[in-house]
Amino acid sequence: MKKHNSEPGGRRVTLSRAMSKIGYCSRTQAEILINEGRVRINGARATDCRMWIDLDLDVIAVDDVSVRAAAKSYIMLNKPRGLITTRDDPGGRDTVFSCLRDLNTSHISPVGRLDKASEGLLLFTNDTVLAQRLLDPKTNVKKIYHVRVSGKPTESHIGQMMTGIQDRGETLTASSARILRLVEKNGWLEVELREGRNRQIRRMVEGLGFECQRLVRIGIDTLSLGSLSKGEYRCLSDVEIGTLRRRVGLSIVGS
Repeated sequence: MKKHNSEPGGRRVTLSRAMSKIGYCSRTQAEILINEGRVRINGARATDCRMWIDLDLDVIAVDDVSVRAAAKSYIMLNKPRGLITTRDDPGGRDTVFSCLRDLNTSHISPVGRLDKASEGLLLFTNDTVLAQRLLDPKTNVKKIYHVRVSGKPTESHIGQMMTGIQDRGETLTASSARILRLVEKNGWLEVELREGRNRQIRRMVEGLGFECQRLVRIGIDTLSLGSLSKGEYRCLSDVEIGTLRRRVGLSIVGS
């Protein structure tokens, strides 16, 4: 079993990355399995998460069972409020995976996060290349949110969101924003982001002097939450997958 000291090309990647790339588990889970001595490469126990392997030549096994590339999965969930976006929580809080109990979820991971108080469209996949492209600011993928705020925002507030709001040394900007409706004590906004700063919309709303009362992500690029009920999920169609992959510069089939 050989360690490669040079930058890999083609199908050579680090072991933990390989296990993530083929959709077996996340890199963090791979590192745990490797450190527990449960992973073997070509029959020899692996001891280093950073060792280079060749995905076309080397055989990975976990608990003496050969690991093969999992079929690509693409799941859309309408995340309810109150769930955290992680696989396991040391504090015992409910996670988004509680909505996927009837699925084998060992090979899929969320694409980005929605915080505990946020709702709406959350993607899961083992297509790690697509996930990385969707999260990369360079691909300019839009994410659309409906936001209920305290008080009654004006067109001036909308303009501020689009020109930029200063918060903690950062300029937070919406690529698009508009007022959906105003009622007696609050208003609904539609906000489009093409960057992903921590708690960005909540910070922008607070910077305008309002309270963010509800935050729902309704779209990611060409995908729309549609009529999917709270807590329900569905698989993406082949057309949706192909369109999404093309939009981030990937081929329709494979990765």
